[in-house]
Amino acid sequence: MVLDVLAGASSVPAAEFLSQVVEGMIEITYAANNVLIKKENFKELTIYMDRIIPILKELNKKDMGHSEGLSKAIEILNREVKAAKQLTVDCTKRNKVYLLMNCRTIAKNLEDITREMSRALDILPLASLGLSSGIIEEVVKLSDSMQRAEFRAAKTEEEILEKIETAIQERNVDRSYANNLVASIAEAVGISTDRATIKKEVEEFKSEIENTQLRKNQAEAIQMAQIIALLERADAASSPKEKEMKHFTKRKCLGSQLLEPLRSFYCPITQDVMVNPVETSSGQTFERSAIEKWLADGNNICPLTMTPIDTSVLRPNRTLRQSIEEWKDRNTMITITSLKSKLMSEEEEEVLQCLGQLEDLCEQRDQHREWVLLENYIPILIQLLGARNRDIRNHALVILCILAKDSDDAKERIAKVDNAIESIVKSLGRRIGERKLAVVLLIELSKCTLVKDCIGKVQGCILLLVTMSSSDDSQAAKDAQELLENLSYSDKNIILMAKANYFKHLLQRLCTGPDDVKMAMATTLADMELTDHNKASLFEGGVLGPLLQLVSDGDDGMKMVAIKAVRNISSLPANGLQMIREGAARPLLDLLFRHITPSSGLREQVSATIMHLAESTVSQGSSRAPISLLESDKDTLTLFSLINFTGPDVQQNILRIFYALCQSPSASNIKTRLNEYRAMQVLVQLCEHENLNVRPNAIKLLCCLVEDGDEAAILEHVDHKCLTTLLRIIQSSNDVEEIASAMGIIANFPENPQITQLLLDAGALQKIVKFLPNSMQYDPHKNQLVENAVGALCRFTVPAKLEWQKRAAEAGIIPLLVQLLDVGTALTRKYAAISLTHFSESSPRLSRAISKHKGFWCISAPQETGCMVHGGLCDVQSSFCLVEADAIVPLVRVLEDPDSGVREASLDALLTLIEAERLQSGSKLLSEANAIPSIIKLLCSSSPTLQEKALNALERIFRLPEFKQKYGPSAQMPLVDLTQRGNGSMKSLSARILAHLNLLHDQSSYF
Repeated sequence: MVLDVLAGASSVPAAEFLSQVVEGMIEITYAANNVLIKKENFKELTIYMDRIIPILKELNKKDMGHSEGLSKAIEILNREVKAAKQLTVDCTKRNKVYLLMNCRTIAKNLEDITREMSRALDILPLASLGLSSGIIEEVVKLSDSMQRAEFRAAKTEEEILEKIETAIQERNVDRSYANNLVASIAEAVGISTDRATIKKEVEEFKSEIENTQLRKNQAEAIQMAQIIALLERADAASSPKEKEMKHFTKRKCLGSQLLEPLRSFYCPITQDVMVNPVETSSGQTFERSAIEKWLADGNNICPLTMTPIDTSVLRPNRTLRQSIEEWKDRNTMITITSLKSKLMSEEEEEVLQCLGQLEDLCEQRDQHREWVLLENYIPILIQLLGARNRDIRNHALVILCILAKDSDDAKERIAKVDNAIESIVKSLGRRIGERKLAVVLLIELSKCTLVKDCIGKVQGCILLLVTMSSSDDSQAAKDAQELLENLSYSDKNIILMAKANYFKHLLQRLCTGPDDVKMAMATTLADMELTDHNKASLFEGGVLGPLLQLVSDGDDGMKMVAIKAVRNISSLPANGLQMIREGAARPLLDLLFRHITPSSGLREQVSATIMHLAESTVSQGSSRAPISLLESDKDTLTLFSLINFTGPDVQQNILRIFYALCQSPSASNIKTRLNEYRAMQVLVQLCEHENLNVRPNAIKLLCCLVEDGDEAAILEHVDHKCLTTLLRIIQSSNDVEEIASAMGIIANFPENPQITQLLLDAGALQKIVKFLPNSMQYDPHKNQLVENAVGALCRFTVPAKLEWQKRAAEAGIIPLLVQLLDVGTALTRKYAAISLTHFSESSPRLSRAISKHKGFWCISAPQETGCMVHGGLCDVQSSFCLVEADAIVPLVRVLEDPDSGVREASLDALLTLIEAERLQSGSKLLSEANAIPSIIKLLCSSSPTLQEKALNALERIFRLPEFKQKYGPSAQMPLVDLTQRGNGSMKSLSARILAHLNLLHDQSSYF
């Protein structure tokens, strides 16, 4: 949308400009949902815009005339809306990493836009425009709030930017630093850390830099180029092939001889090559630690020139430091290259000496480790694992472990070497020292998904580890346990563990081992990704008792891992139900109710475990007596009251507990208790919660209570402010379940004209309509969302409020409702048919009369053709005509729906076509649509309501001879059956119809 500049356009009314500004703000509000960064800041801006829009609409109703203040205000708003829209577009389309790097600038721009809009509000001539005192007060408050608004980069974003600035300043090229930085960036912008995704993002980031250079923003381009150089140090940002090419290109230029250090590299005080050279005020350079000690000893003269120096001035000599580092790197690279051939020597002493030197180099710097990898040392080191000399094997294991640490590239290189994993596993069967080193290396390798499965597949590996985990050497047992835990994330490995009796061993150690072993076993159970079969097996094996004992007797650390293990096993519904039967809920509830240090995280784990138990009650069958999680009303009250005294993680778990219980056999009792505790009041407050886990769960539970709640309680607690909040959530949330629940609250809200009008004025209709699809949904949450959306629309289509119906029709919902008769769920079809019924009930009074011909008919325009049912001129938007909407055939199809509620709603809609004087024309239309045979079928329905409605319809239709003759015979048997088996009113009505068909005398006893 192009917004004209107000200057020079005085002929255009101010109202038009205001309308354009309002449209721009609405566009931004919708577009802001899709920004890739600073979502909360954009949301804050749109909240301000949502408050400005009603003010501008109110201004539009006034005679604004010509005012310099008004013109200036509109000009500012116009400019800032354009700026906000461009910023929104940028933050939607540009590279995520680039946006993160510019998050401070984005926040500053949002703050400037907000404050400029505040300035525009300040200069509005409010007094002269005749605005109400309430509006003026709102403008003042809003302007003040916007003027004080502060937009800042998030803490995580600031931390990332500070790390980047530090690394660039200190020339930190450490690969692990870059890896950690890339992982932080990926988490902050919401992308995967896999190599392909990171590589793609970095390439897109490079493109952004090229665009920046094209725009000749040189300072920004240089800064971004430095960031790229840093990020490319990460494993995921550059492929191994690219790194190899760079490495060998550089190495070829170095030659093969080591260079002696330049004289300037030595510190005049220590006579050693400097690491951190600094320059004094005398112009001489020293090692920082050496000159600082010299000065600390009371000297205030230069050690070389003996002239006085300023003791407070020590300037880093970055140029010299860079030269020293380059010299060291050159010699190290040559050294690493030369050691490879010596490792192939048959002299064991020479091999051991080279391994010791290589190990030292690998421990010194991450860069050295990368060069060792690129020089392809790994196959040689793997080969040395087969050496006879134990010390050679141990050194090789140590170096491999150093290389593998924090490097997926190294792990994958190791796994690719023929028999590498097998060679490492062989060391598990050797002496204790070598065995420990092998386990440590395998633990490191198991952290890589691609390598983990390879370890478990090696024959005998799992069995060796299970045996080792029972070792008297506690450290060796712990290491073996840790490796088994890492391997357990693979289903195949868990199967192998089961075959090696690992779970039996685990249970034994959990019951009888020392505390540190119990801790290790419980940790394994807490973190292991168990299959449902293994969860069931462990539960049947009696794991619950020992774990609950640890919960009861252990310290906080022991309690934590034991509860996490119980949580893991309780996620299987069958286990959860059995745990409730065996009384496990009581100690868990008591632990939750007791005072627990918030920082321990124990409450979060306990509440999450109870949540699993609650969710298990939903799945219980109806064949047995219902199992209840909460034993008493006191438990219900105490548990719910914790929402007011706990953090977001516990709050969301408690909300999910009650939501699950509201779906269980005890739902009625739980809802009653919650209503008695005025839970709605708490939940309404939580609908404003800033935490995006707490708020959706509060809305879901509130929706449950509103569905079956007391009308007075709903009207008392779910006020206009709450409904406005729900509308904002419907518009801005990305959580389909949350939107569906918010829509459900509106759909099930008691009929109240004032509330419905407020919803309309708040734009509810437009917000709801956008969720109506025109095709089948295959996501259950989306189905629920559509159901609730169509249910919410029913309140805007009631025939008593023609103005509401017109606004709904203008929003284009009638064609959508007709489409939903074919593609929606049963409940969606029912709601759609109900709304269509409402519309159709208003059609007779809205159908426009056909004007009569005047003058000579032979020269007049052809007579307009009226609607075959309503007789006048009809269309969809002005008279809501079902015939014009092509709704008849879909409604007839719905009469065959298996759901009786859907059939009834469809029948109601069709019967509006044969009311009063429309009997003849409507019946003809129903006949042409083959609806009458379907109505006759409804006489055999199991629903008495449907039967009675069908009887009433047929009683009227069969008054018309042509339809009595055509359809009467097929209705005879069902009618006769109803005269014998139906209730009193149906018997009489059936007999009356049979009399119409001349099959029963008018004086029959059936009447």
